[in-house]
Amino acid sequence: MSARIYILSLIAVLFISCSKDPTKNLSSPDGKIVLQFILHDGQPQYAVSFGDEKLILPSSLGLRFEDNPDWLTGLRLHNVTERSSDTSWAPVWGTDSLIRDHFNELQIELNRGNPRQKLLLIFRAYNDGIAFRYLMPAQPGLDEFQLSSEETAFRFSDNLSAWWIPQDFESYEHTYRHTPVSQIKAVNTPLTLQSKKGTVISIHEAALTDYAAMTLAKDEDDSLQLNCALVPWPDGIKVKGETSFRSPWRTIMIADNAARLPESHLIENLNEPNKIDDISWIKPMKYVGIWWGMHINKYTWHRGPFHGATTAHAKKYVDFASAHHIPGLLIEGWNVGWESWLSGKNVQNYTLPYKDFDLSYVVDYARSKGVNIIGHHESGGNVPQYESQMKAAFAFYKNLGIHAVKTGYAGKMYPQGQHHHGQWMVRHYRRVVEEAARNQIMLDVHEPIKPTGIRRTWPNMMTREGVRGMEYNAWSEGNPPEHTTILPFTRMLAGPLDYTPGIFNLKFDPKGKHRVYTTLAKQLALYVVLYSPLQMAADLPENYENRPAFKFIEDVPVNWDETRALSCKIGDYVSLARRSGKDWYLGVITDEHPRKLSLALSFLAKGKTYL
Repeated sequence: MSARIYILSLIAVLFISCSKDPTKNLSSPDGKIVLQFILHDGQPQYAVSFGDEKLILPSSLGLRFEDNPDWLTGLRLHNVTERSSDTSWAPVWGTDSLIRDHFNELQIELNRGNPRQKLLLIFRAYNDGIAFRYLMPAQPGLDEFQLSSEETAFRFSDNLSAWWIPQDFESYEHTYRHTPVSQIKAVNTPLTLQSKKGTVISIHEAALTDYAAMTLAKDEDDSLQLNCALVPWPDGIKVKGETSFRSPWRTIMIADNAARLPESHLIENLNEPNKIDDISWIKPMKYVGIWWGMHINKYTWHRGPFHGATTAHAKKYVDFASAHHIPGLLIEGWNVGWESWLSGKNVQNYTLPYKDFDLSYVVDYARSKGVNIIGHHESGGNVPQYESQMKAAFAFYKNLGIHAVKTGYAGKMYPQGQHHHGQWMVRHYRRVVEEAARNQIMLDVHEPIKPTGIRRTWPNMMTREGVRGMEYNAWSEGNPPEHTTILPFTRMLAGPLDYTPGIFNLKFDPKGKHRVYTTLAKQLALYVVLYSPLQMAADLPENYENRPAFKFIEDVPVNWDETRALSCKIGDYVSLARRSGKDWYLGVITDEHPRKLSLALSFLAKGKTYL
């Protein structure tokens, strides 16, 4: 029996190799998604269909080397390997307590006639999308390399409707635009699109480890094609590396309607399993913070008459958190050097408190009240200065018994020429995650590299900003009401989001220039809709006192066993149900228009009565 299988496989490989334009199909386990690999005149391509709908027409694949731009031309198909896998795994925390990892895989080995010089393409098809990556094994003449470009393209079959933010190598803090794909010039990912039939796709990446972040730019000759545009080094090179080498996964989530996207675990499944043995210190939690007061100009980060991070203020916040069973308190602006922030070159000391803040006393006082202090590191973009203190700063927090730290990179990058989203910074962000793990510290990263699923591998990487968040309501024209109805189908597909909800005093500005464009009910619903394992109650403590609605924030979980997306329309309304134990929480939000929705609750357990 085994001999027959071997012979049939060999015949298939020989048949493909001898064809003028070899092709090979890969289907999702349910058969609805089909990826086709094509080797056209020595150039690898792929195409994607969903049912009878062609989504992506034959689009280019490949890598271009700076010192040998033609190395990957005239390729030949050398070998094809197929496999299937169906396993499940339990995340340390998340939106579901058990995740199925079910896919079919196709490995394509290409060479230029010399089997020792080869490129491998790995394709995977899941029921919720497809993914592919490049593998460059160690081989003669290619120990070190520099990529001038990645030739991955996405050629759409139609002028799809798209939700996007503009390409920005430093920030993701933009409002979303809704246009036909033909009107896009260049965008950051995730990019979400919808066909006329209602099929939705979202393009992103997974397992970004030692590579430049991918943005997408319009093709010069085809308005319906977007090409991979990697964030460059100062010298223009996109990626510098050594063989053996693996690129991030290029991902395309696919669903028959928008409500299926938030249920996908495609990005997490494409990352390696957890590398942290002892996870007892990794605990999702809600927190309050000395934070919003600075944004609305009640307090300052730096020391002075209105300094926010004083011992007296910290005690007040600890008492409030303890009284309302909020386990965490974030304190920003406690350390010496905030005067230099945004001055052109941030220089802070991450272990030396201002004289009006007794850190050891505050930590002990908080612990006596059952409250955990969340530390804070603001690099201001001065990465070498931060890295010179990073190990000592994390060890300092560990010795104090602090297990969570918020980091920030608000400011122009130093050294000049580096970008927040380039390979140099991707390496830095990963070093921070690993050093934090060694010191048993969870992270909340602001001004981050976008999430790509490493929370599976390093579950201390809890949450990130990487979005135009609540703070913009404090000092800008504010976020439009539709903003949060787009995020579950765009930015949140990448990973958890520290949006910092929970503002009760919506018209906080006595001059009337700024406000939060929301309702109190919507602020509560955001705790269900916008997932984060570290979730903030962002308003001032005095604005929560004697407000019955705050009971919901006290009670709502930050870790879930099951998630169901119900009725959704991108940019208009979202309804999400999440289960913790036996209890379900339902969050529904809308844009500026009032709506009445009928929601099917057939997923509730039969024979039980729900209050």
